[in-house]
Amino acid sequence: MTRAARAVASPHVVCIEDFRPLARLRLPRPVFDYLDGGADGEVTLRENCRIFNDVTFRPRHAVVVSNCDLRTRVLGFDVSFPALLAPVGYSRLMHPDGEAGAARAAGLAGTAYILSTISGHRVEDVKAASSGPVCFQLYLMGGRAASEAVIERARVAGCAALVITIDTPVAGLRERDYRNGMKELMSGSVLEKLPFLPQILARPGWIASFLRDGGLSKLPNVVIPGKGPMELVDVTAALARAAVSWDDLKWIRGLWPGPIVIKGVLTGDDARRAVDEGAAAVVVSNHGGRQLDGVRPSLRALPEVVTAVNGQAEVLMDGGVRRGTDVLKALALGAAAVGIGRPYVWGLASFGEAGVDRVLQILDDEFITIMRQVGALDISHITRRNVTAVLPFDQIAR
Repeated sequence: MTRAARAVASPHVVCIEDFRPLARLRLPRPVFDYLDGGADGEVTLRENCRIFNDVTFRPRHAVVVSNCDLRTRVLGFDVSFPALLAPVGYSRLMHPDGEAGAARAAGLAGTAYILSTISGHRVEDVKAASSGPVCFQLYLMGGRAASEAVIERARVAGCAALVITIDTPVAGLRERDYRNGMKELMSGSVLEKLPFLPQILARPGWIASFLRDGGLSKLPNVVIPGKGPMELVDVTAALARAAVSWDDLKWIRGLWPGPIVIKGVLTGDDARRAVDEGAAAVVVSNHGGRQLDGVRPSLRALPEVVTAVNGQAEVLMDGGVRRGTDVLKALALGAAAVGIGRPYVWGLASFGEAGVDRVLQILDDEFITIMRQVGALDISHITRRNVTAVLPFDQIAR
């Protein structure tokens, strides 16, 4: 067992939240806060987690559930567990293993990994690293020619689905990044960087691994015709020019033969429009509270979207999932599966691929435990009857 694996298996890492202080300890403050923070006052960021407390269990006892079956089918592929690794940009900045290490851990756990456009590893390398399904999350960065090229690369690499994020017309106002000088550290001049360098130098272990990995990389999956890969520092400006419209879906459908997933849906109206545009699935998501502060937490929006879709597409959800109990609550309210983001990247930042593996193991163990406690033999036995939700959930679902 490697040193990292021994550390991850220590009794100090019992639940997923135990990884958060370890990630904070290893990462420079600007990098940790980029991962951990949200938009404006971070109200939605906090509510994404707190809202799970408003859903309680209605267990069925005296049921023999010695062998729970966690397997399910999502977007036409089989997974051993109804939790997928959601796209997280800049993952290679957290640890050199980055997206490739996370994808490898997901494959070994029998689940899927969704690769962000804002990746430090090539889509071909990430797909090759995983023994499980890999999906590609698309931002229309660099113009249509660059987007068409990366869609084709994802197709040839064998990605299982294309996930189109629709909630980033501009980057959210993430106040921690402004306070910490994240923009200056990423793209500023030497003089602009100076006030913030002590925050980086205070983490010598991180900076040593960062420099060994080649320092600030370009975006290998966003290749601008005639210019080459996009500089990482151009991301914020690029997102402002990369807003997705419903009209773009017609063009994208002509390029991508597989399932298309629309991510960032919070209303029944957008869910129905996504179905009309041919989406195989929608993801109920507020971008982890990183885009528009004050919107509903994902779990509260879930029943409305499930009702609006009415079985015409699969419904996934991300935002605030920290425990196996959260996974079961989301499934009971209609999600086919959930996405996790920050939790696995806390593990990645702390111990690399071994940390992601441990996060998934914890989630899997917790989920089996709660399935047994509520009397669910397999995923199909998880229904609305397993939970009690406060009135706003019930009113929306009717």
